[in-house]
Amino acid sequence: MAEKHHDQQFLDYLVRSIVDHPDDVKVDRKVDEMGVLLTLKVHPEDMGQIIGRSGGTAKSIRTLLRIVGMRNNARVNLKIDEPEGGRGPRQDRPRAATSQDVENVVDELKL
Repeated sequence: MAEKHHDQQFLDYLVRSIVDHPDDVKVDRKVDEMGVLLTLKVHPEDMGQIIGRSGGTAKSIRTLLRIVGMRNNARVNLKIDEPEGGRGPRQDRPRAATSQDVENVVDELKL
């Protein structure tokens, strides 16, 4: 396995501490003229935890990575790969009612 750099190790440790499926965390690192690009892949069910409310967690992770990068004289950027099939249904919130659901409830209430 290739040597992990400080920024890659830090992101790996941080994300594994947050998610419910730490074994599914993958961090790839590429360096080009723009700096360091870390690509993060997580289990689809963990995407909400990584993004956070209004993107707050992802923004905080990016800020921390910039600090790690500054200590090593590198510009570090983070790309979060969206899982295959896009975003799945949210587990912790009921789905929104459709007009058909509303009509069914109204019909059931009629006496």
